[in-house]
Amino acid sequence: MSTFVKDPSHWLFRFSPEEWVFAGLGEAERAAEAYARGDGRGGLAQARRGAGMALNALVILEPEKASAYGRTYMEHLSALRADGAAPEAVRAAAAALIDAPSPGQTLIVLRVKASPERLVEAAKDVVAHAYARVVREKAAAEKAS
Repeated sequence: MSTFVKDPSHWLFRFSPEEWVFAGLGEAERAAEAYARGDGRGGLAQARRGAGMALNALVILEPEKASAYGRTYMEHLSALRADGAAPEAVRAAAAALIDAPSPGQTLIVLRVKASPERLVEAAKDVVAHAYARVVREKAAAEKAS
């Protein structure tokens, strides 16, 4: 990755990769708080958003993936689920976030629904994956200089 230059007017470059990861972690923590308040819809939205925010770091680090990863958090999660280069556990976490039904839907669920705790953990798994990638990139850049 070339040297990152912050651009407050650009949707992606307004934060550094590290800042996107930490923003994602904060959002995942707010998801847990929302679930604890009984706000399932808000918790799911924040879990998905937190994971997607962290994935913005990967889009910055690997611009060649930008078209595949799209621009929205759900597009990011869908791309991660299909990304063969990502660890299986991380792809499964993305799938859990995508596949979780929105609370309040009147559907008969024939399988066990994902628990709120599992969805928050799935978001944190995706954030951790993005963080590991940021740390590896930073170490490689320091080694090269």
